[in-house]
Amino acid sequence: MTHDRGPGMTELAPEPVAAVPDPAPEQPTVADLAGKARRAARALARASRGVKDEALHRMADAVDAAAGPILTANAADITAAEAAGTAAALIDRLRLTAARIAQLSDGLRSLAGLPDPVGDVVRGWTNPNGVQVRQVRVPFGVVGIIYEARPNVTADAAGICLKSGNASLLRGSSSAARSNVAIVEALRQGVSQTGLPADSIQLVPGPRSVTDELMAARGLVDVLIPRGGAGLINHVVGNSRVPVIETGVGNCHLYVDADADSCMAITLLLNAKTQRPSVCNAVETLLVHREIAEDFLPEALRRLVDEGVTVHGDERVAAYARDVPVVLATDEDFATEYNSLDIAVAEVDSLDAALAHIRRYGTGHSETIVTDSQSTAQRFVAEVDAAAVLVNASSRFVDGGEFGFGAEIGISTQKLHARGPMALPEMTSTKYVVTGSGQVRA
Repeated sequence: MTHDRGPGMTELAPEPVAAVPDPAPEQPTVADLAGKARRAARALARASRGVKDEALHRMADAVDAAAGPILTANAADITAAEAAGTAAALIDRLRLTAARIAQLSDGLRSLAGLPDPVGDVVRGWTNPNGVQVRQVRVPFGVVGIIYEARPNVTADAAGICLKSGNASLLRGSSSAARSNVAIVEALRQGVSQTGLPADSIQLVPGPRSVTDELMAARGLVDVLIPRGGAGLINHVVGNSRVPVIETGVGNCHLYVDADADSCMAITLLLNAKTQRPSVCNAVETLLVHREIAEDFLPEALRRLVDEGVTVHGDERVAAYARDVPVVLATDEDFATEYNSLDIAVAEVDSLDAALAHIRRYGTGHSETIVTDSQSTAQRFVAEVDAAAVLVNASSRFVDGGEFGFGAEIGISTQKLHARGPMALPEMTSTKYVVTGSGQVRA
């Protein structure tokens, strides 16, 4: 029933209604993300090389176009990390610059120029009964990557996975959260421009417990790759139900043999230690044969200190230091991956002693010898157990880009499936294709 208002009556104002905030978007579960990734992986498995390469170029263009927002996001991450007292080495890994963003897009374009491993015949033959057997490379499907700090890994990993036909689930660290969001937004935009699913590339957001969900997602995720410090890698390897390809930390050694060229050795040492100390292929320990120590060590120590390096040396090394400061090294110093301008130094009595030291403290990443003796070099190469062994060359070359692989997922230090820089072929598995013309087994 309605009533007209009489004379002198005024309309009552409605009672105020409290504003109800929009509910926060529900966080997707790992199962949700993996389901989207699985559907995207099916599309990627069918995609031609031309389509995937076009997607990589579009991704690179989108990263270039988003350089401003990416730098702004990264600056916020850097500010937060500095306020939290993050170590300088980790800040360096976290930091993006215009040049580093250009490297991200250049890396994506270089991937487009590399051969597509999918469909490559690893081996093949025809049996006497006429049945043809071929082992061919195929994508894993859904690859989860758990990594710390470095936002450049976001673009590298997404690009390598896409080129090798894999959908990627990227679980970066909270310290790079803003940077990763900005980069992935650009990458997804580039992918979708070619008709491939944007869900080929996804971030896995959420608290630390989400990492455990990802590690438990056996059957949803085909393989996990951890990339970061020893704590992260050991946690994933020790707790994951999903198969893991282990990337390792780099307690890398440089051994200066009695027959070494001293000038060459110093050049290699300074490059391997100071060119970018925060990365896993930087040298962390210098071993010097006692027969060359008296001539080599005083100059080498002085040059290191001049470059801002803190030397952790044993008592034998300290005797050669003269006016150069040396921190007395502990057993822990020789076991440490510094990722900083620090180096452990020891004098050794022989090649055998150097090999024993490396066996005790090495992490199986990269080991270097400087020598003019071919027989000594051959023995070092044969006996050192590492993913990469270098003779008269800087360990900084142990890198997918430097090896000519384009970008890399990481350096694998395990011995199954992949070892060393992991590039496109290492991001595939194989299947056997058997073709006949009606043959049956007798």
